[in-house]
Amino acid sequence: MQHRIIVLGAGYAGAVAAGRLAKRLRREDVAITLVNAEPDFVERVRMHQLAVGQELRPRPFGEMFAGTGVEPVLAKVTGVDADRRTVTVTDGTGRSERLTYDTLVYALGSGWDTHGVPGVAEHAHEIASRPGALRLRERLAGLEAGRPVVVVGGGLTGLEAATEIAESRPDLDVSLAARGDLGDWLSAKGRRHLRKVVDGLGITVHEQTSVTAVGADHVTTADGRSLPAAVTLWTTGFAVHPLARATTLETTGTGRIVVDSTMRSLSHPEVYAIGDAALVQGPGDKPLRMSCASGVPTAWQAADAIAARLTGGKLPNTALRYFNQCISLGRKEGLIQYVTADDRSVDVALTGRLAALYKELVCKGAAWGVANPTLGVPSRRRALVHAPAAPATPLRPAA
Repeated sequence: MQHRIIVLGAGYAGAVAAGRLAKRLRREDVAITLVNAEPDFVERVRMHQLAVGQELRPRPFGEMFAGTGVEPVLAKVTGVDADRRTVTVTDGTGRSERLTYDTLVYALGSGWDTHGVPGVAEHAHEIASRPGALRLRERLAGLEAGRPVVVVGGGLTGLEAATEIAESRPDLDVSLAARGDLGDWLSAKGRRHLRKVVDGLGITVHEQTSVTAVGADHVTTADGRSLPAAVTLWTTGFAVHPLARATTLETTGTGRIVVDSTMRSLSHPEVYAIGDAALVQGPGDKPLRMSCASGVPTAWQAADAIAARLTGGKLPNTALRYFNQCISLGRKEGLIQYVTADDRSVDVALTGRLAALYKELVCKGAAWGVANPTLGVPSRRRALVHAPAAPATPLRPAA
């Protein structure tokens, strides 16, 4: 009987993990199922580009995984029973099905985080998803010249979104509300370049500004100001998919699954969590931040660990670390901030058009890696030592 591997979610982490498993294991030994709610891959790192009207290349999963042995299933994950090793999925017609796994890779990722701020869910836009980016795209396209757009959040997503909007729509009044100083985590060179680009694009920056409420045509700040906003874009971080917290998996207070260095759940050893869904300890015991830069390495780690345990191979022992932060500042400018292993900026940065090209190559490389899941070599390298079937009765795995 084939060992049943189910991968939930086909973002960067889930799609990469499925493809890497297909390359590591023999097709006759495993059945790999990839469940995703959308039929094609979403380049999440480009959602700010989609929001301003740029077209992105479609990457259907049916084409990407053809001939690899990975079976894409178009459905929404509606339940996980980690004790009975089953997953409930619902397709577009509303029909539900229960799938049984021997090994589960949980990669449902994250969405925007409203932080419970009044009015955000009702009035603000988000670009953490393709539907959100498309809604913002439609709204921006209908704005007349001179209308105010407020981007809330001074992190990587906020910077990329504000500069992209300001560059593509110089007729709009774009502002950025940041809780700290502009780019305060960057090196001195990085901050200078960021300020130069932001000023050149005419973006108004509200530093040391917390937004406490969002209305239909304005945002309210903690110091009592009201900033006009025909459009409010909320980019203050990510919240993980809520499904894990409803299971018996061990999770943090924010719903991230607690894993070991191989991405294996501490409470359910047949479950692996990767990407934004997992609480992964990086250098200095600092949790890895939610990002593509974290998600892909965790996918490699999990896939290699699963293959090693099934085939009797050597477990991976690769340190997960950071090298740089890649920030696009419109289509013509960029900023590559080099960092320590634990993601602290160092006094080295690449700026300007060369940095923009660097970021573009990184994005294309990440998309190519997903679109070519077995890197052109769909081989199954090692046979399974054993392929245990899922138990018919509830299992309480050892911690």
